[in-house]
Amino acid sequence: MFLDPILGWFSMDMGIDLGTCNTLVCVRNEGIVLNEPSVVAVRKGTNIVLNNGEAVGLVAREMLGKTPGSISAIRPMKDGVISDFEITEAMLSYFIRKVHGRNSRLIKPRVVIAVPSGITAVERRAVIDSAERAGARKVYIVKEPMAAGIGAGLPITEPTASMIVDIGGGTTEVAIMSLADISTCESVRIGGDDMDEAIINHLKRTYNLLIGEPRAEQVKIQLGSAAPLEEELTMEIAGRDTISGLPRKIVITSEEIREALKEPIAGIIEAVTSTLEKAEPELAADLIENGLHLAGGGSLLRGMDKVLANATGLKVIRADEPLTCVARGTSVYLENLELWKDTIDHSGGWE
Repeated sequence: MFLDPILGWFSMDMGIDLGTCNTLVCVRNEGIVLNEPSVVAVRKGTNIVLNNGEAVGLVAREMLGKTPGSISAIRPMKDGVISDFEITEAMLSYFIRKVHGRNSRLIKPRVVIAVPSGITAVERRAVIDSAERAGARKVYIVKEPMAAGIGAGLPITEPTASMIVDIGGGTTEVAIMSLADISTCESVRIGGDDMDEAIINHLKRTYNLLIGEPRAEQVKIQLGSAAPLEEELTMEIAGRDTISGLPRKIVITSEEIREALKEPIAGIIEAVTSTLEKAEPELAADLIENGLHLAGGGSLLRGMDKVLANATGLKVIRADEPLTCVARGTSVYLENLELWKDTIDHSGGWE
């Protein structure tokens, strides 16, 4: 332990937002230095990463849905947790090596990793083991809503309620925090991936048109909304006809996509209202003034702030740069390890 400060001087200690869709890495005093998709390309039926271990992230995402029979493009994270241990380890090794340099084999970094608040002890252990085997000297765990609150600049160490709703790719994290700890939280495995799946199912059911996840995400970004738009939108989308098997193109509208997204959005709203119902009366009263803060990629869906404001009666504020809140929070956590160890050790946020 007494060597940690000395080794820390030479190594790039880093914070990692290990997301279902994207992995972001922060380095202490440098900010976000890596933001790449959580995708790995391997030889079919093996765990051998293509291109000598380099087919990870942006390179691998380009292969999604387009690989020949000999290659698989895999997303090793599902619902915010590890679904493929060995592939996750390979992905983390690549990212740590890319950020830390080849000397990471000699001087290993300390790493803070954000995880969903609702993961099991086994899932939590898998994250720690993967990071250690990937080259981390010591691994610290912080709950995602705590990291998102820190990254959003909320006054979570003060005796007042701060509420964060972090809508990620695999999970939505809802938490009310006070005095540097989580008072009450809800973690549901609903996120951007479920919205993409809802769009795929809608097009298949309504138009007999089959599209892949990347194209569904494109539809969500261009047309998706949680509330009616001032000017409704349309776009052309191409895919494979499930009856004829031939390529086909259709025109779809923002109204029908909004209808398709109703179910996952309702699940998010339910998680938010459920968390509020469990809040202490004094903290609930604070939220009338402090409001609810949105983070994560799902918060960028048009009208999400409006539907949450209508459902809760609270003012809803979207955090600055919501996509990077969790990663920035891990960086601040990393810079103040001793402070957080003292304040949230009992919550299970420290390993």
